[in-house]
Amino acid sequence: MPINIPKQLPAAELLKKEKIFMMDTDRAITQDIRPLNIIILNLMPEKEKTELQLLRLLGNTSLQVNVTFLHMATHDSKNVSKTHLDTFYTTFEDIKHRKFDGMIITGAPIEHLPFEDVNYWPEMTEIMEWSKTHVTSVLHICWGAQAALYHHYSIGKFDLPKKCFGVFSHRLSDPTIQLVRGFNDEFYAPVSRYTAVLYDEIKQDPRLILLSNSEDAGVFLVISKDKKHIMITGHLEYDATTLADEYQRDIAKGVEIDVPENYFPNNDPSQKPMNSWRSHTHLLFSNWLNYYVYQETPYEWE
Repeated sequence: MPINIPKQLPAAELLKKEKIFMMDTDRAITQDIRPLNIIILNLMPEKEKTELQLLRLLGNTSLQVNVTFLHMATHDSKNVSKTHLDTFYTTFEDIKHRKFDGMIITGAPIEHLPFEDVNYWPEMTEIMEWSKTHVTSVLHICWGAQAALYHHYSIGKFDLPKKCFGVFSHRLSDPTIQLVRGFNDEFYAPVSRYTAVLYDEIKQDPRLILLSNSEDAGVFLVISKDKKHIMITGHLEYDATTLADEYQRDIAKGVEIDVPENYFPNNDPSQKPMNSWRSHTHLLFSNWLNYYVYQETPYEWE
């Protein structure tokens, strides 16, 4: 079934070319079914790229999904036009009375800051608190995952000696958990971060299940036992070239950065990278929508 998005959203034309099943709002309202309502808090600076990555995944399931984009009212986004935000995004104040079946909180390139020093942290914590009663299941990505672990479970992050950057092998701890149904025992995923969370703190918290870990990149996938929160410390949603774009961006800025590990063929940045994580990405998003959103959400919210 398709995703339901505004007809004029720039990502719509690209999704159409990729044969992603979607429909505009006018057609969607004529269908007599119960669609899933998903809200995406997009904290990434290049919002249109993240929109496309996430919509591509939400559109590859058997469920109809209505998508609402949310941005921070207390932060001025510098890499997206005000027109784009005004047209396709809403603020927390406008939707806090509503209930949603699922929520995605993206990463943000601010992990070098203590959480309390982030200028929109008070609004962020208000949204995370609201999600406890107004959202069935929340998927947190990278910095969003670290923020959730800190806010909900008091698990902090620590600085790494250098950026954890590349595509890393991860081991699955329990293939019977529905979120990873269909996963291989070992899978690859992109990681791009300067901070991490401690393995022991996750394992010792009785409210959490550590689903996958990497010898080189550490904790990757964590789920709460009540199925409310899913934390992914990497970027399964990334396109094949996203790490290359980040690498070239940092080089252009004069940032000291290593070539992403296990990414370019022969470790040569002039060669085209391959996507070795796509199938597991689609599996995870499909499993999340089915088992943790669709199967758990009420047909009608009280």
